[in-house]
Amino acid sequence: MAKIGAAHGIRGEVRVKPFGDDPLSFTDYGVLTTKDGRSFEVEKARVQKTVVVTKFKGITDRNQAEELNGLDLYVSRDQLPEPEEDEFYYSDLNGLTVLDRSGETRGKIVAVQNFGAGDLLEIRPARGKSFYIPFTKDFVPEIDLDEKLVKIDLPEDYLSEGEPSEEAPDR
Repeated sequence: MAKIGAAHGIRGEVRVKPFGDDPLSFTDYGVLTTKDGRSFEVEKARVQKTVVVTKFKGITDRNQAEELNGLDLYVSRDQLPEPEEDEFYYSDLNGLTVLDRSGETRGKIVAVQNFGAGDLLEIRPARGKSFYIPFTKDFVPEIDLDEKLVKIDLPEDYLSEGEPSEEAPDR
């Protein structure tokens, strides 16, 4: 949900970098946890530029706040709302079997990445290197979470390692 950054001031506030469209959304889920099992509850929060200055219950001074720097904050899956139709939580996609349009297994989804130009599914085949495909309706026309299957539609030469068949236009 978010990552705790540096302390802010002397009263126990910290800068939090939220992950999501709404910067204050992490404050809506009640108790937030860390990988090591610690729990934190937001007392108050306010957006300030690119971070959310946050006061957690029980953190009362700068020293305590500084100890939190770098912690990732999570919520349990059951605290999240059900996604809308054609929306997915990335964690629900991990491990799904990937089939191409002919029904051949291409591998399993191991991650959803975004390097700045849109979401990509990282697919690891049974043998060979993992590969990426754009997470768009054109490339991924069907996702069946109940069957744990994803159907993909790739251009013919998408996975070829040779040069593209058409020359790229001069710029």
